[in-house]
Amino acid sequence: MQFSHSDAMWQAFPELRAGALHAGGIHADADVEAAIASFNAIAETRLAKAQEGEFPEIQAWRRGFSRMGLKPTQYRCASEALLRRFRQEHALPRLHPLIDLCNAISLAFAIPIAVFDTEKIAGDLEVRRAKGDETYLTFAGEIEHPEANEVIFADAEGRAHARRWTNRQSGLSAVRETTRSVLIVAEALHVSAGDDIARLIETAADALVRHWPVVAKTVILSPVSPRFEF
Repeated sequence: MQFSHSDAMWQAFPELRAGALHAGGIHADADVEAAIASFNAIAETRLAKAQEGEFPEIQAWRRGFSRMGLKPTQYRCASEALLRRFRQEHALPRLHPLIDLCNAISLAFAIPIAVFDTEKIAGDLEVRRAKGDETYLTFAGEIEHPEANEVIFADAEGRAHARRWTNRQSGLSAVRETTRSVLIVAEALHVSAGDDIARLIETAADALVRHWPVVAKTVILSPVSPRFEF
């Protein structure tokens, strides 16, 4: 299986920095509360000084969404949506230990993180512009069709596993209690994204190894090395 961004995406967003991680051996019984608390504390400290909309990581994604023709206050990248909710409620709902952990890491870094159940992905997964005939399964079980030219995570069968790039994932490949193998993707557009993505992927890999019996395979993606084989 392979994960990549299309050449057109790298050309349109040369500031993009991305990292990916693959791991098997995931289960739903891990206790990640201590790790979540430490990452939440980092987010709390940043939010005490400024709201998420002032973070350079979030501002860069807002500019990116504007370039995609989306209203940034209507469609937010996943990390902004998480930070906004966390600022208001000082907590996030618990869904699955891996998702809860990745959400906490996303809060700490202010960078969107996507987590996919690889067994639900057909063939390779690519971040690309939609043709308009792809299908997207919502968490409510409804089928949608991404608009032509919308940025999606698409598999070999034309199924969109995320819409509007980092805005919303699909219910099809969402992590559940039966999930055993995952692909984790982090993407950023801000000035220090290269260093921050590298630290985030290293942090995520360390956290997974501490909580699950996994060997995490990681990669930093770039225009000259745009593909992750796993």
